Amino acid sequence: MGRMDDRTVLVTGAGRGIGRATALRLAGEGARVAVTDLDGDTAAATAAELGGAGTAYALDVADPDAVRETVERVRGDLGRIDVLINNAGWDKVGAFVDSDPADWDRIVRINLFGVLHTAHAVVPHLIAQGSGTVVNLASEAGRVGSSGEAVYSAAKGGVIAFTKTLAREVARHGVNVNCVCPGPTDTALFADVVEGNDRLRDALVKAIPFRRLARPEDVAATVAFLASPDADYLTGQTVSVSGGLSML
Repeated sequence: MGRMDDRTVLVTGAGRGIGRATALRLAGEGARVAVTDLDGDTAAATAAELGGAGTAYALDVADPDAVRETVERVRGDLGRIDVLINNAGWDKVGAFVDSDPADWDRIVRINLFGVLHTAHAVVPHLIAQGSGTVVNLASEAGRVGSSGEAVYSAAKGGVIAFTKTLAREVARHGVNVNCVCPGPTDTALFADVVEGNDRLRDALVKAIPFRRLARPEDVAATVAFLASPDADYLTGQTVSVSGGLSML
């Protein structure tokens, strides 16, 4: 028996990186997983790794209509949703004064509004069930700031604040809401961000007390705990998974 037996989980951005690792971890603990990603092919690849425990859906979290349609498809296909994991994200690094407002819009639509859209579509069902869990992925950048990531930091700070407020609003319905803040993590997105800048990568690694980047599996382990019945009495919390990069 696994601690996620009989639970259905929807994971956004699950085609690669932390989302993929989370889907694999939760399926391994007994969950049925709705694997969603903007790239439907990567979602399908992750779902295939899960065997009968995974079902793939192409989803743009920045599109509220698509989110609602996908949530209803998941409920129709899998019967219910017990856990929502908001993992989808995107970033573009550069000094704020040189940044393009079009990039601000994309960063905020994906990282902040994407969380709002999925929560708005899923949480009413959790309330109606009288139980459920939401785990939002923010970032250490949202807690302490990060040079070159001003708008991303602002969006992720918004996710942290939203988590705390939503947790207060829905606790009486038996729904808990928590937030995970990864530090620098060895993912394809991170590789894109530091491409061609070995000095930045090396500086980040040296700043981490464990002297290594997080692996997606490191973050997935904490997400899986917060998604599980073991964390049913935790709500409104923000947990850093950064190898000690920040200790708040």
